[in-house]
Amino acid sequence: MMRKSGTFTGKHMALALAGGFGIVIAVNLAMARIAVGSFHGTVVENSYVASQNYNDWLAKAEASRRLGWQVQASQRADGRVVLDTAGVPTAARVTAEAERPLGDCEARLLAFARAGEGRWISDKALADGRWRMRIAIVAPQGAWAEERTLP
Repeated sequence: MMRKSGTFTGKHMALALAGGFGIVIAVNLAMARIAVGSFHGTVVENSYVASQNYNDWLAKAEASRRLGWQVQASQRADGRVVLDTAGVPTAARVTAEAERPLGDCEARLLAFARAGEGRWISDKALADGRWRMRIAIVAPQGAWAEERTLP
């Protein structure tokens, strides 16, 4: 039995399907590996337990807002973080947890020293790039906490 050249057979269809699904599977595996490699951990250990604290978190956020303190974060050329604040008392203690939001897991704890009226400078420098900071200010009037992103 002679076959015409250029005809599309069942073997061709099987190869096309196998090749197409192979490409889809390869891309999905590559994307899954990238996603898992850039994830730094769980957001909460147990979502049910976290939901029990939700109202407390809202109350703390409202208490922070009522203090009326304003904070703007920036980074100097030498890598140290500068916080320009409004309304924060001079007796306050300012700290921050800085971490990379994506990529390599890198985290730093920062303490801030007063550097003039409403200005605070970190004790350590951060490398260039994007950082997410959880800033905490504790003073006799109350506690304030919020997140800021650099740059």
